[in-house]
Amino acid sequence: MSCLFVSSSFLVGNLEAMGFGGDAEGVGCTEGWVLGVHPHCGPTQLGGAVEPQGRAWGGGLGPLVPPHLHCLSRAGAEPPGGSVGAVRVLSARLLGLAGDPARDPDPAVYLALRLARDHDPRLEQRYLERLQDAFQQPYGRSLQAHGHSRWDAEHSTSAASWPHTGRLALYLLGLRATCPPLSPQRSLVTWLKYYLEEDWTGSRRHGHPLTSYYQYGLGVLALCVHHKRVREEVIRRLLTAQHHGRLGHSGNAVDTEAVVALAFTCLEQRRLVGTGLAAELRAAAHRASRSMAEAQGPDGIIGNIYSTPWALQVFLATGACQTEPAFDRAMAALLENLEAFGTAATMAQVLPVLHGRSYLDIASMHCQEESDTLTPMDIEPPTEVPGSKTVQLVVECPLPWCYELRLYDRPVPVPAAASLLDVLWAAAALEPHDFKFHTQDTPQGPFLTQVLGLEARQEKRNYWQLLTAPNTPLQMGIADYRPQDGETLILRLSEW
Repeated sequence: MSCLFVSSSFLVGNLEAMGFGGDAEGVGCTEGWVLGVHPHCGPTQLGGAVEPQGRAWGGGLGPLVPPHLHCLSRAGAEPPGGSVGAVRVLSARLLGLAGDPARDPDPAVYLALRLARDHDPRLEQRYLERLQDAFQQPYGRSLQAHGHSRWDAEHSTSAASWPHTGRLALYLLGLRATCPPLSPQRSLVTWLKYYLEEDWTGSRRHGHPLTSYYQYGLGVLALCVHHKRVREEVIRRLLTAQHHGRLGHSGNAVDTEAVVALAFTCLEQRRLVGTGLAAELRAAAHRASRSMAEAQGPDGIIGNIYSTPWALQVFLATGACQTEPAFDRAMAALLENLEAFGTAATMAQVLPVLHGRSYLDIASMHCQEESDTLTPMDIEPPTEVPGSKTVQLVVECPLPWCYELRLYDRPVPVPAAASLLDVLWAAAALEPHDFKFHTQDTPQGPFLTQVLGLEARQEKRNYWQLLTAPNTPLQMGIADYRPQDGETLILRLSEW
């Protein structure tokens, strides 16, 4: 799941990677099985090293290395409750959304399609071409050709000039996930390394990267997956942030801590660092894994429903999925709440772990003959619901931004099927001079940026948090959440 987040719980890691800030944060091992992980892909110890064995699976993808880091399915075990079919439907729905030319291409969507078990090679190739077109213009030339100096960000406060670390990192991960893998242009890697340095200039001024630790960690992960060495100073910045608890707060830190742990695990497993630093990274990744297990609620959710897939990626990547009970409970929670993943961004977030994979698996994908077994599924528009409802809309602005906490508190009548975004539009229509708001369109849907003239700003580390009274954060975006009749919704300017 920044100033543009509509809910502290809707901290989708993919969204932050697109530049919206925030310290966000088989089908798995539930009942001992995994959808998409080959049951014979097990480790063989040869002189202390792990040697992969097993056949290709997942429609042409070879065994993933190291295979001992995956939960292995038990012979004859069947997924409960028809989950295999439900996960396949989710993949088909995401493929349908990816085929919509009106939607901007999202590298996280492409990653989810590539990490799935079933494929449509023709549509995936078309989506990749759209991604390449989108990234060619800003990154097709060298830094020198663009006239950038290494330290431009030292003297710039414009958000437009801030680094796009996360978005470029996701694109580089997508290039590695192609069949066969595409080597990135040298300029792309140079741009990402530049962004990692430019991003860190914010820490000298504000004590944190210009974007976020999430994006910074994703950048390190992308370089590692492409087997590019990362300067030790860059790695230690993340180690220090994790050690001092700077990656976020409460459940909102799950996404960030997970991405950082994946970067640490990749660097250690791919032997891109020395022995001493590798031991530190391994210990830090396991600390993150234990922290996520301890943060699990009685319902199995870790942080929130959208953060949970990130935690599961860490369990898969570190091998904790084989021994950590929290993995089984979290996977069961996801399967019970698949309806929460209704947008392209949230589907892209959950599908890799539902197929038993993490972003680390991109580094060792061996493409063979591509399967062609997935058909796109169109998402039907919501059915009309007759009648109307009334929602109590509250706007709060605590210190230090406002002297008066409650700025707005009015009932808003709307149609029965209205979303929260519809409620905001209805409030603006009722009182056009008193109630005004602004959103920003993104590939993941509209994000709330301003209410009653108060703009949430990334440099101020604040955002508009959405809650249902008395104090429960929403877990959907403003266009997706549909309040009940009589419900009280709170828009609260909050710090992250």
